[in-house]
Amino acid sequence: MKYSTQIKPISYLKAHAAEVVRELAEQRKPLVITQNGEAKVVILDVATYEETQETMALLKVLALGNRQIEEGKVVVARDVFKRLRKKKASTD
Repeated sequence: MKYSTQIKPISYLKAHAAEVVRELAEQRKPLVITQNGEAKVVILDVATYEETQETMALLKVLALGNRQIEEGKVVVARDVFKRLRKKKASTD
């Protein structure tokens, strides 16, 4: 994605807020807002923001899993299922 087409000064946001919100919802592309020529904030529509947060959560889970594998904190699936079957049998 080229962010160069999605960069606007804060004055544009102030003057066209409703239009910006509509375009964000329709296009689902982030908008970079500048102040004094420097990028200051990125604006997203809510659906894109939620998707981004879900993706980040999944990546954190994967990173944690990889770290646990590297540290040897793993259990063979067969052993887990065996333990679960025993537990279920003892409650029946």
